[in-house]
Formats: sequence, C-alpha cells, structure tokens
Amino acid sequence: VQLQASGGGLVQAGGSLRLSCAASGRTLSDYGMGWFRQAPEKEREFVAGIAWNGGNTYYADSVKGRFTISRDLPKNRLYLQMDSLKPEDTAVYYCAARRFASAQGMSVNADRWGQGTLVTVSS
Repeated sequence: VQLQASGGGLVQAGGSLRLSCAASGRTLSDYGMGWFRQAPEKEREFVAGIAWNGGNTYYADSVKGRFTISRDLPKNRLYLQMDSLKPEDTAVYYCAARRFASAQGMSVNADRWGQGTLVTVSS
C-alpha cells in the first residue's frame, strides 16, 4: 500500500485541522493505521492508531481527548481530526500502516510510511 498525507498548515493555538491520508495499491481493510509526528530536533513519536478491523483506537497521552483518528474504507482514506491545538503539536505528521496490526500495536512500529505533512501551531 502507498500512502500520501495532506492537510497540514498554519493554525493558531486552540484551532483545528484535519489531516488526511490517501491510500492506493491495496484496500485499507487489512491494515492497522496510525499517525506519527516529528518535531524539530526531536525523535519521531506515535500519535494515534486504529486497528486493522476498525475495532478500536489508541492515542498518545499528549493528544488524548483532543485528537481523533478515523478511517473511510470506501474512500480508502485515514483521517486525524486535531482540535484544541497547542504550539507543542507543531511537527511533521506522517501516516503509517502495518498489515493486521492492532491500534496499540501501531504505536510500536509500522512498515508502510507516507510522506509527511507539516503542521505549525502559532501561540
């Protein structure tokens, strides 16, 4: 599966953005999916995951209650709704996939990666 993320941009603190990840090549129905991010001079970190069967989701503590991961199988797309954004959410965001992964399993690793989309939150 090939992944392409979009939807990043500049937003003020407290605002919202929705990231989208378009998948091609294979249906997402077999894949656990996730979002990761990498801030300047920091390591890449897990943000959110959704199980391959869509049964559950899993979030990093830093975004729990503010971000929502979802997918649209007919459109073969993954989304990340980001609300109540903070300056510390500024990063390049990546979508990722791993076949038959659980939501929490996505926090461990992925084997398909999209290119990143930049999110900048101003204070």
